[in-house]
Amino acid sequence: MSASTVRLAIVEDEHLYRDLLRTVLQLDPQLEVVGDYATAQAALDEIPRLAPTVALLDIELGGPRNGVQLGLLLREELPDLGIVLLSNVRAPRLLASIPPTDVAGWSYLLKKSVRDASVLRRAIDGAAMGLVTLDPSLVAGRHPRERGALSAVTPRQLEILSLVAEGWSNDGIARRLGLSVKTVENQLTLTYQELGLERDKDPVHPRVKAVLLYLAETKETVPLLDPPER
Repeated sequence: MSASTVRLAIVEDEHLYRDLLRTVLQLDPQLEVVGDYATAQAALDEIPRLAPTVALLDIELGGPRNGVQLGLLLREELPDLGIVLLSNVRAPRLLASIPPTDVAGWSYLLKKSVRDASVLRRAIDGAAMGLVTLDPSLVAGRHPRERGALSAVTPRQLEILSLVAEGWSNDGIARRLGLSVKTVENQLTLTYQELGLERDKDPVHPRVKAVLLYLAETKETVPLLDPPER
């Protein structure tokens, strides 16, 4: 494995889905699955010594601890560990239950999105880089609250901010929108200034603060539960 390989641990209590995750992840030569576990306790016993880059955690784990609680406990042992929360439920506001000083490096992904390798990879890369990334279908279903903080930004800036929330890099945003990377950078700088998210002496990256504000200042306009697949 190369020095840039992202080391992954999986915690998922459903055997078939855990196998699916491992199979999908092992197709990417830049990813290495170093361990997979069915319970939170097994993960706590083994993951710290393996020191993965990112842990993919089922939120709805059976047992006394859910995925968020497990992630916080793992972070006590591995402060730089990226966390990708996996859920069947559209509840990204669970990220708000994580202390603001710890939320950098957490991603929220719907389980059905794992089949899209590019979406899964963005969530993993975002977590590894200490960013906050949301499932694209969750972002697509959100709209700014009336007279909220996001009313101060332009439609283009909001469009760019939504792509930041999905984990796209500036280069990726530029390609999707047909803009130059410099234009994207300038628009983000203006957005951070408009929303009061400049870095100054704050250790939290403006990109993280922007996604958390986006989550807080938008509302879901689709059903909370996805319909069952046929």
